[in-house]
Amino acid sequence: MAASFLQGIDWRQPWLAPLLPAAQPILAAPDWRAALDNAAREAGLVNHRGLPIHFVPQAELPPGVAYEAFISAEGAVPTRENLHDFFNALVWLTFPTIKKQLNALQAAEIARRSACAGADGSPEGTRGKLRDAATIFDENAALLLCADPDWATALRAHRWRDALLDQRGAVGRSVQIFLFGHAIMEKLVTPYKAITAHTWGVPVQPAFFTLSAPQQRAWIDEAVTRQLQGGFATGDFTPLPVLGVPGWWAGQDEAFYADAQVFRPPRRAA
Repeated sequence: MAASFLQGIDWRQPWLAPLLPAAQPILAAPDWRAALDNAAREAGLVNHRGLPIHFVPQAELPPGVAYEAFISAEGAVPTRENLHDFFNALVWLTFPTIKKQLNALQAAEIARRSACAGADGSPEGTRGKLRDAATIFDENAALLLCADPDWATALRAHRWRDALLDQRGAVGRSVQIFLFGHAIMEKLVTPYKAITAHTWGVPVQPAFFTLSAPQQRAWIDEAVTRQLQGGFATGDFTPLPVLGVPGWWAGQDEAFYADAQVFRPPRRAA
């Protein structure tokens, strides 16, 4: 039987489908943490230094050591017995190359800011824009795979009805959304309408939608990693109330998308 903190997850929900291949052997194992380690070992997961990724209790993170710096130096991912860290581990197993790149960016920025602290007058604890963007991506990103530029433009412009209602048939045919952020996965265990992701655009060709599910996950893992290697900032994200994704919630009629408290109009230019 799965650990008690895992028993409230409804694996029938469509947003969890990409995680199921990684989750199923973990859920069936008597020791979920050992099963995570075994899965990481079988997949050959390593961090950007080539150190094997493994999952350790939170207590193994030394006091005063930054979480991302510890993963970079040891290959060890501190993992508490809760949904937040469990989903984080599943993302490592599902999109390991993206996670490795995010960790490399975070660790390098931590080291750079530590080295510069005092030299340029900035305090060591200042996170900076890159770390803020990387944290948002890691915690709250939804990957928007899109072969239809007009659909993506409608979403960025907050033309919710155009993208999510009138053009809902595009989802699965020329548009697809994959959750990446483990914090948003945790929130969706008890869904509510206002849950909003930071959407990261990934342009694709129509042939992407003919790939099998494992091929799609592998393609995403490599393509998004290449994008992140070029750097990014918080302004690169587009908000998306995720239960508005066609087929992800019941009652998605005109009134559902007309709720301006959730599907907010675009900000007016100053």
